[in-house]
Amino acid sequence: MNIFRLAGDMTHLASVLVLLLKIHTIKSCAGVSLKTQELYALVFATRYLDLFTDYISFYNTLMKLIFLGSSFSIVWYIKQHKIVRRSYDKDQDTFRHYFLVLPCLLLALVINEKFTVKEVMWTFSLYLEAVAILPQLVLLQRTRNIDNLTGQYVFLLGAYRSLYILNWIYRYFTEPHYVHWITWISGLVQTLLYADFFYYYFQSWKNNVKLELPA
Repeated sequence: MNIFRLAGDMTHLASVLVLLLKIHTIKSCAGVSLKTQELYALVFATRYLDLFTDYISFYNTLMKLIFLGSSFSIVWYIKQHKIVRRSYDKDQDTFRHYFLVLPCLLLALVINEKFTVKEVMWTFSLYLEAVAILPQLVLLQRTRNIDNLTGQYVFLLGAYRSLYILNWIYRYFTEPHYVHWITWISGLVQTLLYADFFYYYFQSWKNNVKLELPA
């Protein structure tokens, strides 16, 4: 554990809390992509297969439970909650997210650190997380008018991964033999996908105007 890893975890947790705050208190999921949330639920379900078999620390187990529980809760809210689901824009959230799943699974079967079920699923979760934000970004481009909480949610998600890159750099220079190419490349791809959003987010903050993405 180091300051960059802790900051990344807390930023990731903050992103989830912001989204849950929006959904639970405002009773609205406007601007939120169900497709992205379903992909994140799949990411955590496949990544944390070791939840009940490999104990690392209380902190590690707690974070796994939080991300698993919150991801499935968000999906449930959007699909089942009698008030929240009314605000879901199904006509705009049309990204065919299942086309992302199979290529990531095939890539994980071919490129992994160890050919076991848990390792392949963990690798699959890395590849899928790298592209899971795409339906959300496409939805924001289509709707253009982005509310503050949704904008903050996406910004915090991107910031979490950026902090993790700093964590990897720090560990590379402080820990012997710390090399994880799959994790690094997946994380870099994920961060690059946020580049355009980051630009317009900071422009809106700098000029004190509402965040809008170009169509």
